[in-house]
Amino acid sequence: MKADKIIKNAKIFTADKNQPKATALVVKDGKFVYVGNEAGLPAYEGEVTDLGGKFIMPGVIDSHVHVTLPVGFAYAEESERFSCNGKKDALDFMADFIGKHPGRKCYRFILEKKCLNGETLTKEDLDAICPDAEMQIQEAEFHSVWVNSRVLKRHGITDDTPDPVPGLSVYERKDGKLTGYIIEGSAEVRIILDGSMDLSDEQIDAALQAWIDFSVSHGVSAVFDAGIPGFPEFHERVYQRLKEMDKQGKLPVYVDGCYVIAANWQSEEGLKELKRFRKEYNTEHLKIHTMKIFMDGTQKIHTAAMLTPYVDVPEKGATAFNKEDLAALMVKLNAEGLDLHMHTVGSAASRVALDAAELARKEVGDKFTMKVTCAHLEVQDDADLDRFAKLGVIANYTPWWHAGDYRVWGTWLGEERARKLFRCKSLWDSGALVTWSSDNVVFSFEVWNPYLGMEVGMTRHITEKTNAPAFTRGELLPPEDQRMTVEQMLLGYTINGAKQLGVEAAKGSITAGKDADFLVFEKDLLAEPHEGFSHNLPAEVYFEGKKVN
Repeated sequence: MKADKIIKNAKIFTADKNQPKATALVVKDGKFVYVGNEAGLPAYEGEVTDLGGKFIMPGVIDSHVHVTLPVGFAYAEESERFSCNGKKDALDFMADFIGKHPGRKCYRFILEKKCLNGETLTKEDLDAICPDAEMQIQEAEFHSVWVNSRVLKRHGITDDTPDPVPGLSVYERKDGKLTGYIIEGSAEVRIILDGSMDLSDEQIDAALQAWIDFSVSHGVSAVFDAGIPGFPEFHERVYQRLKEMDKQGKLPVYVDGCYVIAANWQSEEGLKELKRFRKEYNTEHLKIHTMKIFMDGTQKIHTAAMLTPYVDVPEKGATAFNKEDLAALMVKLNAEGLDLHMHTVGSAASRVALDAAELARKEVGDKFTMKVTCAHLEVQDDADLDRFAKLGVIANYTPWWHAGDYRVWGTWLGEERARKLFRCKSLWDSGALVTWSSDNVVFSFEVWNPYLGMEVGMTRHITEKTNAPAFTRGELLPPEDQRMTVEQMLLGYTINGAKQLGVEAAKGSITAGKDADFLVFEKDLLAEPHEGFSHNLPAEVYFEGKKVN
C-alpha cells in the first residue's frame, strides 16, 4: 500500500490500552493505517522518516475551554486592574483614575471582592465619582460586576426586574432597591460584553485565529467549548464564524460546542435551541450536541453551592436546578441523543448532578446513553467520590488550579474542607472517567497551556520553574496523595477527553483507523522532570495527517 507518511524508530505513547506503546506508524488519507513496530512497515510504500527515538503522543484534547466567550473580551474596552485596602481606598483610586482620563463613554475596572475587606460598593458610590459616564467594576473571578446607575438604566434593569436565577444569578437589592451589584454570569455577561454584537466578521475571525494559532503551537487538536451564559446571540455569532472558517479549510482544531442555559425555566427553549444548533452548526470540525449549565458559581464570592455553610458567612450558595428538575431534563436530552456538561464547583452542585443522574438512570434504564460531565469539582463530599464511576458521570478537572495555599481557601471553607480540594486521584482510582481542561475566559493564553495543567496535576504546586504567571506560585496543595502520574495526565488529555466529547472512535489515541492527530517532541515526556514540565512544546503538530505548525 502506498502511504502518505511512514515513521519508524519513535517512542510512541498511543493512549490505546490494547497497544500502549509502539515504535512505528503509517498515515494515509489523514488516518493511521498502521501502528506497531518496524516489522510491519514493508507492507507500505513511501518515504520513511527515522525519528531517532523522538517521542510521539496523540493530539491534546482540552475538554473544557471557552472559545466563544473570550472573543468578546478581546474587544471589550480596556479595564484597569487594581488592588485596594477597603472601600474608601477603592473609590479614591477609581476617582483619581477617572479624573486623569476624562471623556470616556465607559470606565472599566477589575477588582477582587476580598480587597473591600467585607465592605460593599453601591451604585450611589459609583455615581458619586462617575456621574457623567457608565462605570463597571468586574470582580476578578469574572462571575460578578458592580455598575453605576447609567449602566442599569441603559440595560433596562430596575428594582422590579426579576432575578435570572433566584438565589444564584441575581441583581442584589437592599430594602427592595438595586444596589448595583450583579452576581453570576446569566445576569452580568451582557453588560461586560456590551457592544460585542457590533463586531465585524473580520474582528471575530482575527480573535479566533489567535486562539487557533496558540492551539496549533501547543498541539491542541480538539476542545469542548463551554459557551457564554446569558448571551446566546453572541455565542451563536461566533459559531457562525467558526462554521465559515471550517468551510474554508481554516479550522485545524475540532470544536465540540454547546448551548448554555442557567435555570430550569430555560430548559424547554434551551432544548429547542440546542437541537437547532446541532443541525445548523454541523461541519467537519464543528459539532454541537451538548447542553451546558452553570449549576453554581465560585468560592471567593460564595456562589459555589456547598452542602454545609461557608465559615465566614452563613450562606451555602445555591444551585441552578434541583435534582428532580435536572433529572427530568436529562431524560429529555437522552431521548434526543444529546449530552450535558455542568459547571459544578461546590459539593452541593456535584451532589445535585449525581442525584439527578441516578434518578434519570432509574427512569430510563439501559437506554440511558448520554454523557454527563461535571466540571471543576473543587469541593466534593466524601460520600460522593465513588458515585461518579457507579453512575458513569464524567469528572472534568482544571488541573492548573490544583495549586496554592490551602489556608487562603480555609478562610471561607474552614481548614478541613480546604485540605481536601480537587480530589481527582480518588476519582481516577475509583474507575471514574477523568478528563482535563484549561478553563479560561480571556485570550491571554498563559494558563491555556495544557503542559501547565499536566505539571500542576503532577506536582500540585507552582514554583519558579513553572511556566506560569508569578502570582500563582505557592506551596504544595494538600492532599499530597491526589498528585497524578504523567501517564494519567496524558491519558486524561487524550483518549479520556475523546470519550467525553463522544469522538473516541476517531480521535484520542494513535490507533489504526483513527484520525492522524499526533505530536512529535524532541524530549521523552514520560521521562521529563515534573517541575518545569510546563515548558514543553511539540516540535511537530499533525492534524488529520497534515503538518499544521
